[in-house]
Amino acid sequence: RFVSISPLPLSFQTQQGESWWLCNCTKVICIEDNIVQVIPVICNPPPKPTCANGLSPVPVIDEDGCCWHWECDCYCTGWGDPHYMTFDGLYYSYQGNCTYVLVEEINKKVDNFGVYIDNYHCDVRDVVSCPRTLIVRHETQEVRLRTAQPNTLQVEVTVNNQLVALPYKKFGVSIYESGINRVVEIPELKMNVTYNGLSFSIRMPYSLFGNNTQGQCGTCNNNTADDCMLPNGNIAENCQTMADHWQVVDPSKPQCSPGLVPTGSPSTTPTQPCKESSICELLLGSVFKPCHEFVEPEKYYAACVFDSCILPNLDLECSSLQIYAATCADQGACIDWRKHTNGVCSHECSPGKEYRACGPIKEMTCKSREQNDTSTKQVEGCFCPNGTMLYDSGVDVCVKTCGCVGVDMIPREFGEKFTVDCQDCICLEGEHGIVCEPHECEQKAVTCDGEGFYEVKEVNPKDPCCPLFTCKCNTSLCTAKAPKCSLGFEVHSYIPSGQCCPVYQCVPKGVCVHENAEFLPNSSVFIDKCQNCFCTNDVNISTQLNIISCERVPCNTYCQPGYEIKPVKGECCGKCVQTKCIIHTVDNSELILSPGDFKNDPHNNCTIYSCVDVHNQLIASTSEITCPAFNEDSCKPGTISFLPNGCCKTCAPLDSSTPCTVRQRKDFIVYNGCRSVDRVDLTECEGTCGTFSLYSAEANSMDHSCSCCRETRTTEKHVVLKCPGGHSMSHKYIYVESCSCQDTACSKPESSELQSNEENDKASTLNRIKRAISLTSK
Repeated sequence: RFVSISPLPLSFQTQQGESWWLCNCTKVICIEDNIVQVIPVICNPPPKPTCANGLSPVPVIDEDGCCWHWECDCYCTGWGDPHYMTFDGLYYSYQGNCTYVLVEEINKKVDNFGVYIDNYHCDVRDVVSCPRTLIVRHETQEVRLRTAQPNTLQVEVTVNNQLVALPYKKFGVSIYESGINRVVEIPELKMNVTYNGLSFSIRMPYSLFGNNTQGQCGTCNNNTADDCMLPNGNIAENCQTMADHWQVVDPSKPQCSPGLVPTGSPSTTPTQPCKESSICELLLGSVFKPCHEFVEPEKYYAACVFDSCILPNLDLECSSLQIYAATCADQGACIDWRKHTNGVCSHECSPGKEYRACGPIKEMTCKSREQNDTSTKQVEGCFCPNGTMLYDSGVDVCVKTCGCVGVDMIPREFGEKFTVDCQDCICLEGEHGIVCEPHECEQKAVTCDGEGFYEVKEVNPKDPCCPLFTCKCNTSLCTAKAPKCSLGFEVHSYIPSGQCCPVYQCVPKGVCVHENAEFLPNSSVFIDKCQNCFCTNDVNISTQLNIISCERVPCNTYCQPGYEIKPVKGECCGKCVQTKCIIHTVDNSELILSPGDFKNDPHNNCTIYSCVDVHNQLIASTSEITCPAFNEDSCKPGTISFLPNGCCKTCAPLDSSTPCTVRQRKDFIVYNGCRSVDRVDLTECEGTCGTFSLYSAEANSMDHSCSCCRETRTTEKHVVLKCPGGHSMSHKYIYVESCSCQDTACSKPESSELQSNEENDKASTLNRIKRAISLTSK
């Protein structure tokens, strides 16, 4: 329509034919002479195209801002070990372990722009690869989304190699969490990249990047024919070959460099028959059926079967279900699939949050609740329970009412007072929220006077911010030392009330003391041999020690016959010492002899008792005189008489036919007070030899012939003698082997010689008795 208007109060003039826009999509054209034509823009619904990647097209506003048209967004995904879906929906698997270009511009319009992936061999056999890091470059920033733990949803985010906390926004790049994903968004380019450790997705607008992408994600032009394009512009026969050529320089992987073609990768079809995981069947079954009309599941099923066969122990098949569910959610079909995997693909949430398969892309927070979020797309992840909301996008705390959350991550309500880090704080509604001031303490001053006391700072259980100052006692600081007490006394200590250091004193133990030794009451105390002493319970008032009581040792005054009490040096009492020999005779009578005495048995003259003192030891012996063989028939009548020993008979023999022979007997040997243990064999010569005196006319005198019975052959024998002191000695004696009569000189006896002979006979008799006593004892 044409409208005539008065001169407009405008600050500009228009020429004829010029046009401009009014509100509500109305265009105004200047005709002439203040006449304008108002033309409303009429938008006819555009035809809906079919996207080669099988996804729904998206409406895009025209440049005039009034009408809109359909476009197929550039949407590339990767998952598992890994499997790729290009921008145009071409599926392939690739197991390289280098760093590769996912997306770069063919004609560079944006400075330093691209998306890259760092793959690594996630199998010990080096057969297959898994994504490790997704790299997004935009102008001056390089964002790395790195898997913290292999085959998990734990992702670390760095910007220019510096770890950052989410959400992050700087220089036209925004990074935030969306469910299980980390999202890198570049609003200027209307693109975003998501990564969760198992899968990634890249969404780019066709209007800005159509026909201008290259890399492993292919060319975004809604045509799969050129998706396997090489860096030189040629088309490879398959995308596995194409993917090899998109290596980039990575200092951490010196074995990789652009231009090197690695060894062949395994086929996507297992060489051996494989029983795929039952989880893969979910993709084709009823669980995902609501999504089948939006996204075809066959390619994701093939990837799931491949993962379950090649790497059956890593549960990588979960990534195929997860990326398919994410693609379905992007198309408006949300599938709660994890509960159907028998826990194999379960996802645990941190305390205070709950898992949802369908949650908002950006969770509502206390600060964003006033903003209208028109997005209807959903994503899986951990969200605040119903009735609560996230406090802030950077503060992972769910609250019921929006108040304050400080560094302690504890929700506070408006007006609530609390103490944190020894600051008295209050939660106020406003820009600053929590306002704090130093915590005040009421502490009474303490003075730790007195030896041994020192000041101690302790935690106050009622108020940890205000320490308690108290006085403690440390006895090691005391100067007084415990004294050394004399015998019978011990150190006692006590601490007076209100003091720290002990007071020492020596107190009696209640014992007796004698010659540097202590004795308990009723115990024996040795002072000398002649006294019996013991410790009493009585106390000497002056010394404070117990008294020792003593009694004289009683002595014996009776001794047996033959013994007398004689003093003993060093002994208290005399000792019964033997002074005479006590001999028991054959008729059991007792005979007491002094040393040196001999006595015949009153009933038998051949038995002689004697007492000999040998080195102050009395030895009593009984000796038997052995008589030579005697035959009364060989004696003349009246010639029988006793030998001088008064024991043996003899006579003048009728003839001298008794030969000189060896006579044997058994007897003890005594030498120097020592005696043989048993009787030993003794021999002697005994017998008669011819003796006569006759007149010799030739000599005119008496001719004497004397023959003596003497030994002709002897041997020396040994015997062991036992001595009084307990020791033994070896003794030699002569043993006669044979005897014979031997001549000897005979002389005429004078009177003096006769007298001497008589004395010699007596002495000979006495000596023989003594010899008998000394050599024979019972």
